[in-house]
Amino acid sequence: MKYIVMLLLVAFVSNAQITKEQLDLMPWPQNINLTSGTFSLTKQFKVNIIGNPDPRLFKGVTNFIRRLDGRTGLFLEQAFVTKVNEFPAAELQIYCERKGKVGLNEDESYQLSIVSDKIIINATTDLGALHGLETLLQLMQNNGTSFYFPAVEVTDSPRFTWRGLMIDAARHFQPVDVIKRNLNALASMKMNVFHWHLADDQGWRIEIKKHPKLTEFASDGDYYTQEEIKNIVKYADELGIMVVAEIDIPGHASALLSVYPEIGSKQSGSTSYSVGRRSGIYDSALDPTNPKLYQLLGEIFDEVCPLFTSNYFHIGGDENNGKEWNANPTIRDFKKKNEITSNHGLQTYFNMKLIPMLKKHNKRLMGWEEIMTKDMSKDAIIHAWRGGNEGVSAGGALITAAKNGYNTVLSNGYYIDLMLTVDSHYLNDPLPKNIVLSPEEKARILGGEAAMWSELAAPLNIDSKIWPRTAAIAERLWSNDTVTDLSSMHKRLKVISSRLEEVGITHIRNKEVILRNITNYQDTKAVNDFTNICEPYKMYKRNGGGKKYFMYSPLTLFADACSADASDAYEFNKAVNKYLENRSLENQKIVTDFLKQWIAMNTDLIRLSANAPLIQPVLPMSNNLSAISKQLLLAIEEKQNVDKKALNALLEEFTIRNSADVELAVYDSLKKLL
Repeated sequence: MKYIVMLLLVAFVSNAQITKEQLDLMPWPQNINLTSGTFSLTKQFKVNIIGNPDPRLFKGVTNFIRRLDGRTGLFLEQAFVTKVNEFPAAELQIYCERKGKVGLNEDESYQLSIVSDKIIINATTDLGALHGLETLLQLMQNNGTSFYFPAVEVTDSPRFTWRGLMIDAARHFQPVDVIKRNLNALASMKMNVFHWHLADDQGWRIEIKKHPKLTEFASDGDYYTQEEIKNIVKYADELGIMVVAEIDIPGHASALLSVYPEIGSKQSGSTSYSVGRRSGIYDSALDPTNPKLYQLLGEIFDEVCPLFTSNYFHIGGDENNGKEWNANPTIRDFKKKNEITSNHGLQTYFNMKLIPMLKKHNKRLMGWEEIMTKDMSKDAIIHAWRGGNEGVSAGGALITAAKNGYNTVLSNGYYIDLMLTVDSHYLNDPLPKNIVLSPEEKARILGGEAAMWSELAAPLNIDSKIWPRTAAIAERLWSNDTVTDLSSMHKRLKVISSRLEEVGITHIRNKEVILRNITNYQDTKAVNDFTNICEPYKMYKRNGGGKKYFMYSPLTLFADACSADASDAYEFNKAVNKYLENRSLENQKIVTDFLKQWIAMNTDLIRLSANAPLIQPVLPMSNNLSAISKQLLLAIEEKQNVDKKALNALLEEFTIRNSADVELAVYDSLKKLL
């Protein structure tokens, strides 16, 4: 009898009406209202499409069915969707008015309605319908024995039209499978732009058939064929994602100039150029006064532009320090003759030469904020990366561009390679409330883009640097500006992070690969525990000036297994704050359990290090943490007096640079306890 009562109680609790706070949606929809009831999933569940969609929706629905089947294990009877109105009696009906055009300012809105026996997605375009399917997948719940969708009404559309991710494939080449799995993740987060950085000092990564030497001598054998490029552009289009290519010029040109030094700005007879092997800023620059330069660039654009269907082309334009231009008498004479008073003016002269080359292929020029000068065409798109949205007086490039008549995109504050916390990205809004702009100026702010520079990102670890933080950036660019609750974001992001594995992202599984390397294939638990309270050095401190890591250096070390947001550190920091507010035994136990875990962890690390040299760099930190933890336990549990001065001295050792290239993410909370 007790067993039956317990079953009834479990059933009652499991089917109780859920609340919005229990939903793990990201990006959060513009409007969502839960109603009463649920839609129960069975193996007979089917999907039907009505209207006039692009064929991408057939593939999108098929992928939706496979992901749903994989998550539920129901062995769904429906295998594919190949045409309109294929299953008229299906429980999920998708109404789509017309084909969507992948790009900016297209209608991406959708409405989703779930009742007990029917699910309806209404969308003007198939792009909106694809977004609706992603929301539906995120809504799925279970009651311990079966899967269901809560009854709900959703009306949703993006806040910004440009919601992108840049991946640098020049510093470290990122193979096709890396690009495709990240495109899958972008689509799952309703992002619509993939910015592909294809050439820089460290490598030329795109096949140019008329100039095969570029990939023969400037790519180290790692590049994309033109067929691979077209395949990826098509793959992205089927996901509703626009691909924007970038070839960075006139600076960042060492790889290009290693093959064609005659178009460089060094004086005749000077040392030749070579492909960059370190990060940082090089002096190499193209010579804007040389007619041969424009002939070569025209031939490159003639091959590259047709590979990309978007109407935008990124020419970089950043970090040209002008040293070669200043040292070259021919360039100095050219500036004087043409009344060009600065290197900025000379770069504008160069950029304006590119505009007709790109227009020939129906491409609009985009560049980093350095291209913005008084004489630059208003047709150019300004990409803000150093100066953000602080306002004109504070040097905010985004706001300055909007006020000066340029369309603009924000990456300042979204540089995920800096390994800053997810909170900093999440609270960085392209249009903060304190900025006063006219409606026309606001409309020029197209959105934002996460930037993943790859000096320290190889295929093995790049996903862990992009995700899950980019999901939070996706929410900032899609959702209402009032959606800013950090606790809610962290709670939802934890679930979203695991769901990203469903579309192929390797940020969780590849961590274990790195840990096994560090431990020499011994038990990885202790090292994993330590990674959960350590974070890689931030703001390029790990490789300042490119002096430690080169393009061929190992990225299989302890810092590469650590994330920008150490998970246990987040929980410990919350626990310490709670304990200091209320020193109850319950709150105390949470804190002391962490301290005991770190003492045991240190013992295990010492044992493992006897057969794992890569653990040695972290032992001084672990030993220190263990010593501090033991003393804190005596103070907290035994109420004994401890030598605070000695403990603080130990704690301050964590502020000294260490060979593991990480910082202890619980430092501030330990200081509070002391």
